[in-house]
Amino acid sequence: MNSKKALILPKYQKIFDGIGENIKLARKRRKLTAEQVAERAGVHRATLYRVEKGDPSVAMGIYFNVLKVLNLEKDFVNIANDDKLGRKLQDLDLL
Repeated sequence: MNSKKALILPKYQKIFDGIGENIKLARKRRKLTAEQVAERAGVHRATLYRVEKGDPSVAMGIYFNVLKVLNLEKDFVNIANDDKLGRKLQDLDLL
């Protein structure tokens, strides 16, 4: 199966790299092996490796499942939660 590589600028890839590193550190703090997390998240070990490397082509649902295993699913809920720019644009449109 050929998967398409997500095109992402280097400065944004750094964000993904950080997310992957945070997930890896969270797993290690919980003293869980990669195999345990992968099994509980319902993914292959290689996919978890890609998540921990910050691969942007991995589906958001897989990131969510991994976070759920680590009891960090509430972090996922905060994505785009505080849309300051969008609210300002909305307020301007109300005038």
